[in-house]
Amino acid sequence: MSLLEQLSIQHPIFLAPMAGVSTPELAAEVSNQGGLGSLGLGAASIQNARQQIVATQKLTDLPFQVNFFCHKPTELDSERNLNWINYLKPHFDNFNTEPPKELKCIYPSFLDNDDFLDLVLETRPKAVSFHFGIPHAHQIAALKEAGIITMVSATNLAEARAIEDAGIDIIIAQGIEAGGHRGIFNEHFDSAIKTADLIKLLVPTCKIPVVAAGGIMNGFQAKYMMNLGASAVQLGTAFVQCKSSAANAAYRNALLSKPLTQITSSISGRPARGIINSWSTLVDLPQRELVAPYPYAYDLGKQLNAAALTNKDESFGAFWAGSNVNQIRVLEAPDLINQIILEIDQYDA
Repeated sequence: MSLLEQLSIQHPIFLAPMAGVSTPELAAEVSNQGGLGSLGLGAASIQNARQQIVATQKLTDLPFQVNFFCHKPTELDSERNLNWINYLKPHFDNFNTEPPKELKCIYPSFLDNDDFLDLVLETRPKAVSFHFGIPHAHQIAALKEAGIITMVSATNLAEARAIEDAGIDIIIAQGIEAGGHRGIFNEHFDSAIKTADLIKLLVPTCKIPVVAAGGIMNGFQAKYMMNLGASAVQLGTAFVQCKSSAANAAYRNALLSKPLTQITSSISGRPARGIINSWSTLVDLPQRELVAPYPYAYDLGKQLNAAALTNKDESFGAFWAGSNVNQIRVLEAPDLINQIILEIDQYDA
């Protein structure tokens, strides 16, 4: 059975599940146009996640995926958190704001309990994907028994093998060009493999389908990845500019200014690729302190951005974007998918 048949979709195009940016409207637009829409629910509460899934199901009766974070729970390290607060304090001072005295674990992991699992089993989306790691064995078994397709991000061969050994259905091969958080299982080790090289590495080795993700902005790049053996491609940055995304005006303006990107862990505590701004130029200095662990650092990062915004400074936003963001096109999701399919067809013409 091909991946398209497995997922019951028309085109080998996945919308990347971007937490904070994806919406039911964007997910439905992609699904209704024959791709696989997505909801990034890693930052959502149970109630909000339910609302997003139900809203998407009202907008489309076609398949879509939901995505959760599988980071290993991090114990509170008050001293490390305090050092990071103190390091960023001068930036808070610049905005006449006091930093918090302690940081909170703002994002739970799918591994923490089965609340999100129960939600998925109840709402029955076509597929569920995971970032930062692999669910518990009993969680995978429950999803399989319910007939829900499982997918996990891999950034190197060792992760891909672990994913396959765990019984997951599909590998999302995330290259170093990808925008947003690196899917690395170990936050202290990143193989930093380019998307094309990762596809060349995984396809001959793995028996399950491999989806290429990272730096793909058009149909020519998509077809190139599929010619290397990818069963489909996943695009995120290309869709952030769509009116149906939740990106704010500052984010959209940054995307369209032909920017450069950089990977930093300063914003969230985990490496993530975004548009170069004050995080890169003012925070990521040679003398930078050890960043607070994820997601405690993200709590502080969001508070610093809020303080900056009250002073009309938009340079501390988390504007996640892939390395080819300068190739972004202003198209709504249905038109963008149509254009990508046209380019895929033209590739071999």
